[in-house]
Amino acid sequence: MPEPRAPASCAQCGTGLSPSARACPECGADERTGWRETSVHDGLDLPDHSWEEERADPPRPTPRVNGLAWYWWLCGVALLALLLLGLLGVRL
Repeated sequence: MPEPRAPASCAQCGTGLSPSARACPECGADERTGWRETSVHDGLDLPDHSWEEERADPPRPTPRVNGLAWYWWLCGVALLALLLLGLLGVRL
């Protein structure tokens, strides 16, 4: 019976293999310990790219004043102005 040929890459860790390899040089997987053409992870339908590759331009951070975003400062000032107007008896 001819000896099985090694796949092009290890199904466990993805390291490229030579056709005459008997075991993976990175993880040690072989025919006896689980070296197979397919992996148990093949049916997961995971993306082939990383999220960093997808985001070429990362979003700019929101400008902050003392740890709060500018719009929270604006809401606070508007609320204080409405409270002050209410205390003074001004009707809107």
